[in-house]
Amino acid sequence: MNFNSKNPFLNSKRFSSNAEPRTEVHQAQIIDYNQEMTVSGTINKTAILFLILCGAAMVTWWMTFNGINPMLPTIGGAIIGFILVLVSSFKPQASPYLAPGYALFEGLFIGGISAIFELKFPGIVINAVGATLVTFLVCLGLYKFRIVKVTEQFKSVVVAATLAIATYYLISWIVSLFTSWTPVHYGNSMMSIGISVFVIIVAALNLFLDFDLIEKGAREKMPKFMEWYGAMGLMITLVWLYIEFLRLLSKFASRD
Repeated sequence: MNFNSKNPFLNSKRFSSNAEPRTEVHQAQIIDYNQEMTVSGTINKTAILFLILCGAAMVTWWMTFNGINPMLPTIGGAIIGFILVLVSSFKPQASPYLAPGYALFEGLFIGGISAIFELKFPGIVINAVGATLVTFLVCLGLYKFRIVKVTEQFKSVVVAATLAIATYYLISWIVSLFTSWTPVHYGNSMMSIGISVFVIIVAALNLFLDFDLIEKGAREKMPKFMEWYGAMGLMITLVWLYIEFLRLLSKFASRD
């Protein structure tokens, strides 16, 4: 593949260079298919990570609504989760251990952020969760029935748009630290809402790249640990999508 997913895990380079498929087998060797990556196995791992994330999110959510400041575990969870992402991108073999850790700490972050939004805009969290779930199911259905085909041109457009968003967010954040300039995606203007809608669309399109690369890993019989690697990458995209829905819905709510 010429283009990779924005996701630091789900990219063709990792699925080929870090875990070469076992294509040559000695005649006396017994082939154990339980040691190969499968789509169903990746789905199961994703479900496990999702449960861990939800369980951890309940901790900071409970802290917030019981008068305990959740900022330390929220910020700490974000930082540690990001570190685990970086480590796993270089050491996919450690994914069976790092992926649950990522879900745990990212859950602390998600729970804290969600509680903060919920306090300001009651009901926003359930709407963001619902929107994320519906988007995931729609994209999965479109991919499963090949209504949307992941071609090289499709990948190039999605990756280019994703990199553009990441670059814009980074530059905006750095400039806002040292100047009084307010980035256009802040606030609740129609321009800001339009940017959020665009980002959500791009995040959703990344799901197609994730599905395609997980399917490719299973087809090429990657090692079993790549199921955790793929599940972790898919969770990253879902977390991104959820946060963007929170941002968009908060902009709509603040206009009322």
